[in-house]
Amino acid sequence: MYKYALLAAIALTGITACSQQEEAQQPTEQVAAVSKPTDPNDSKAWNAYLGQIVQKNMQGMTADRPFPYLVPAGDSDDANAVRQRQLEQVQDTVARGVLPGNMLVFAGPDSAKTADFVTEAFKDAKPGSFKDVIVLVIGDAGDKDKVTTALQPTGATIRYVNF
Repeated sequence: MYKYALLAAIALTGITACSQQEEAQQPTEQVAAVSKPTDPNDSKAWNAYLGQIVQKNMQGMTADRPFPYLVPAGDSDDANAVRQRQLEQVQDTVARGVLPGNMLVFAGPDSAKTADFVTEAFKDAKPGSFKDVIVLVIGDAGDKDKVTTALQPTGATIRYVNF
């Protein structure tokens, strides 16, 4: 009985080794960069575009995954309601605090709305409460100073990436 178990284990080891060699010999696929979407309402395209930026800026993060917030564009009642619900959620998170090593990501098709969102979300943050937390904001260069000014007192590691 042990003899058959040993043979099975050896056979499985050999199969695994062969399949790993085959995988190593296959060329790796290059992922094409996704360009900035033109439709501000195409959340799937925006998620793909912003996701690649987030992947390039995760250094220093020790948490399992980042916490992204896609701030919707537009001034419709629906867009305003979604932004308000997100804002309340982020304000609760800011009030409770975030463990060091985590990353919060804020981005959206309308950079000015994203900057306003971040400013409002962090206005009541305690000084130094985000030490060793990475806050990544993706937007237009013109909004960087506003976002940086709002986040600096928190002690967060601020990363601002231009579209």
